[in-house]
Amino acid sequence: MTGVGAVVLGLIVIILAVTLLIKRYDTCTVLLGAGLLMALVAFKPLEAFEGFIKSMVNGGLIQNICSVMGFAFVMKLTLCDKHLILMLAKGLSRIRPILIPGATIITYVVNISLTSAAGTSAAVGSILIPLLISVGVAPQVAASAIVLGTFGSLLSPGSVHQPIIASIANIEIMEAIKVHALADLIALFIGIVSLTIVAKILKEDKSYVDINEVETDTSFKVNPVFAILPLIPVILLIIFSLNDVREIFVWAKQINVPTAMLIGSILCLIFTRTSPSIASKSFFDGMGYAYGESMAIIASAGVFVAGMKSLGLIDIAIVSLKESKDIIPVATAFAPFLLGLLSGSGDAAAIAFNESVTVYAEEFGIDPARMASLAALSGVLGRTMSPIAGATIICAGIAKISPLDISKRNGAGMIIATITIMFILMYTTIGFVN
Repeated sequence: MTGVGAVVLGLIVIILAVTLLIKRYDTCTVLLGAGLLMALVAFKPLEAFEGFIKSMVNGGLIQNICSVMGFAFVMKLTLCDKHLILMLAKGLSRIRPILIPGATIITYVVNISLTSAAGTSAAVGSILIPLLISVGVAPQVAASAIVLGTFGSLLSPGSVHQPIIASIANIEIMEAIKVHALADLIALFIGIVSLTIVAKILKEDKSYVDINEVETDTSFKVNPVFAILPLIPVILLIIFSLNDVREIFVWAKQINVPTAMLIGSILCLIFTRTSPSIASKSFFDGMGYAYGESMAIIASAGVFVAGMKSLGLIDIAIVSLKESKDIIPVATAFAPFLLGLLSGSGDAAAIAFNESVTVYAEEFGIDPARMASLAALSGVLGRTMSPIAGATIICAGIAKISPLDISKRNGAGMIIATITIMFILMYTTIGFVN
């Protein structure tokens, strides 16, 4: 089927898919089903299968995402992640004026190493939310502060978005991170300032009395060396991505994401004296988990994009955007943001947008790295505001509040941050690289 009929049916399928995502149906199932249905309507079902195959064997994505999650599982096995969180929390508790910003920053830092938003919110939230409540911060703000820090993964070389940005822009992963790193930090700053102001206005930043007498774990002894281990891979990648270092050490370019994660895991085994057999099993369990979670979304998004292409929807969208270039920045920022907000997952929206639209960025006269970065960042900001996101639900459960309480307190900051990063990434050359 071609022509107007194909476009109409395609749009109906897309609207149906978005509706199902909003109703919390499984993301992969919805994307796979919608993509295959569009391909069938176009009488090109094999294109959907080709899109799946192409995505599921993308070497760069598999190596980076799976190795990072393998490392995260080793950190969890050895409790190094807990050492890091408690070490940061101990320092935070001594400086009361920065309790709320500090909790968000700690979550953000931990999320760089543990790239799962839900996993980070559970690990950090179980420690920091009771800590904040015990010193007078209202549960609603305590939980909001943790959720606000769960987009730190965008600074991680193992984020699902980095290989996609790097591939579209034909640059290295560390260079891709540099493109949006400043925008990430500005978005974090805006979110922190907004939440702090909201807490002040609502008088939820101090004087809260917890009638349940929250107890915190004081028996766990923090080992500073163990606490540093989760950050080793990121430190290695930053150091060996510097041009000056690469000029001195010829082999520095070989320190890529999988290599750094393996080095970090080996050092962890040495310092924690963990059984290599147990640790290696945990590492591969993490790799399998990453493929089943992150790679599954990427492969499903590939089928969805292939379905749209088979009906000619992508071609129509590209032509329309070329004729109205002024709306490209707004579409790039708010399409992923809204779907992330409504569905609770910013990854699927950003990946589908980047693989279907951003790949034509140069034809629009736009830097593909900046456009892809904007879509990725706006998607996670929408998810951070969503009341149905996994991280939000987890933190709400720990704080014993409604997820909507978190969304209300983070909402203004995320909207302002999205508008701000749109101008930074699309209208300026501000950043660590031009």
